[in-house]
Amino acid sequence: MERTLTPEEKIRRAEEIYARRRSGYTRNKVATVNVSEEKNYGLLKKMILQILICLLIYFIFYLIQNSNYVFSEDVINKTKEILSYDIDLQGMYTQFVNGFNNWSAGIVDTSEQTNTIDTNVINQNIIQDSNVINTQNTLSQNAIGGAELQNVVMENIQVSADENNEKTEEPLTDDEYIKSNFSFIKPVEGVVSSEFGLRDVANPVVSKNHTGIDIAANTGTKIVAAMEGTVTVSSTTGDYGYHIKITNGDVSTLYAHCSKLYVKEGDVVTQGQEIAEVGSTGKSTGPHLHFEIMRGQTYINPRNILEF
Repeated sequence: MERTLTPEEKIRRAEEIYARRRSGYTRNKVATVNVSEEKNYGLLKKMILQILICLLIYFIFYLIQNSNYVFSEDVINKTKEILSYDIDLQGMYTQFVNGFNNWSAGIVDTSEQTNTIDTNVINQNIIQDSNVINTQNTLSQNAIGGAELQNVVMENIQVSADENNEKTEEPLTDDEYIKSNFSFIKPVEGVVSSEFGLRDVANPVVSKNHTGIDIAANTGTKIVAAMEGTVTVSSTTGDYGYHIKITNGDVSTLYAHCSKLYVKEGDVVTQGQEIAEVGSTGKSTGPHLHFEIMRGQTYINPRNILEF
């Protein structure tokens, strides 16, 4: 039979229960604080580890730049070229915003698409020009040249209007014709030091009307045929210095200011075949390859055919 508790015993038992509950609450609270402190400590360790990794990466790049015995000159030059690149954060942000707006809109007007493409092309040209300036530490800063030709026919994309007054590009422009009928590769690895078209230059050696692009490279660098064809010119005289012209149908390529020529007139060459070496002969201010693409008498911007 259960014993009846007196009032004093009931009070004492209630106090014991209250004391045990209070003690348990305190232990849980302390344990929670300890877990939080452990989490903060883990984040601190992770941050310190990331800092150490960053310092290690910077140390490796520094070691590559300043060690001429452990690493080859090519590795050192490539590292300096990578470190000299500028990241156009503003341009990247603009492209991201434009892309997000186009995606959210669902259907974009044709004129708006054209404006976006034009903006991207301008940004890309600015980035390429910036890269050219920043990478001049590994190549000659004055590697430009070329003879100035009078009455040069430059490529010009014609625009016509149909009955609905909508602007459309003429089919098969010169660059489209070349890309659809011929295969091209880069003739030499290097940095584009001077672009196609009109140039604002004070040096009398440098032509103002540039009919090709200049690719700066070290003297002796091998030049390969950008396309197959027959050597129609192999000369060591004139403003172009040592130069070669290769023709295939109505399209031809020219390689100027070379130091050595490997082929002669009448030779049939294949794409990728070594034909000359980079130099600075003729009207030139530094070692580079002056590269031209022509269809008939019209000069084509090589950037419209190849990526440099």
